[in-house]
Amino acid sequence: MSEVPNPEYNPSGVADCIDTNKLPWMPLPNVPGMSIKPARASGESGIFSLIFKLEAGSSLPASVYLGSMDMLILSGKAEYTQEDVTSILNPGTWGFVSANSRVNSFHAIEETEVLANFYSGVAFLNDDGSLSSLFTALDVLQMAKDSKITLVPNSLSACMDLDPEAYNGNGEPLAITAGNAGKLVNDVADASITNELTHPHFVDTKAVPWLVLPGMEDVGLKILRVSEETGYVSLIVRHNGVADPHTHIGASDFLVLQGRLGVRNGPPEGYGPGIWFYEPAGARHNATQRVTDEDLIYTANLYGPVMFDSGPGTQIESLLSWVEYKGMAEANGIKLVPSTKPEDSSLLAWAPLKS
Repeated sequence: MSEVPNPEYNPSGVADCIDTNKLPWMPLPNVPGMSIKPARASGESGIFSLIFKLEAGSSLPASVYLGSMDMLILSGKAEYTQEDVTSILNPGTWGFVSANSRVNSFHAIEETEVLANFYSGVAFLNDDGSLSSLFTALDVLQMAKDSKITLVPNSLSACMDLDPEAYNGNGEPLAITAGNAGKLVNDVADASITNELTHPHFVDTKAVPWLVLPGMEDVGLKILRVSEETGYVSLIVRHNGVADPHTHIGASDFLVLQGRLGVRNGPPEGYGPGIWFYEPAGARHNATQRVTDEDLIYTANLYGPVMFDSGPGTQIESLLSWVEYKGMAEANGIKLVPSTKPEDSSLLAWAPLKS
């Protein structure tokens, strides 16, 4: 077992993570069969992060995404259709929906749980294509407030606020806590399942090879998407070493799938599956590591570079940005999920409904 970080655990201020297993499933008004576990919502940028569940046989309404969205299928099975093309989304499928896309069908074949990051609101449509309702970050904030759930803070200064009263309702664990959720992304890929992903915006993470980060041989990466426009990078991380002291120049978020993650000012036992983190821009870690012998595997969205050094006040030793991740993917022949696909008119918001 690795040396436990931060043995003098003495938290003060609002935590930078939330245990989704302790949250209830909250039904979403106007969308029968859909419920959410909220994690973060920004009144400044409109970004919100949550885990949503669709009951078996239920569907999201036809929708226009006013901003982009990325998602990971955690459990269950869903069907995604654009015009006459259908993809089957199994656990471990990662996808990206670009801004202004119109999604005509997202149907739960089985009860399905999905980790999702929305970069703006979603417009739900009626059958005739007219606007039914909007779902935005403010809706998530209000739902959390009504249930007395404290979401993860959006900034370093907000993390310094005094701890509010903890949510004392009944939580409902995620389905992934019943087994080894690392297998979602770290198992042998099934070609028959991979071949069911006909849309270029989805990838079977099990089929994406692990790459080794230079100088950090105990850290493996599955690089999923790199945006040259925003600098955002989406990854799966297998973190079995100790990360050097570093600062998140841009924010980042994580969901632990397997093992236990030890971070600065965290409990000695670390954080396990179902814990969702948001590191605000400027957050610093003197060390990040696993605290058991089990593989530590988590999802990661990086919204800017990460700067490494030898400690506070020391010189910068390296800087990892989208440029380095894109270079690693290209050098290893990794086909990244595209951020846009201009020639695919089926994803455009104005694409008419078939009569």
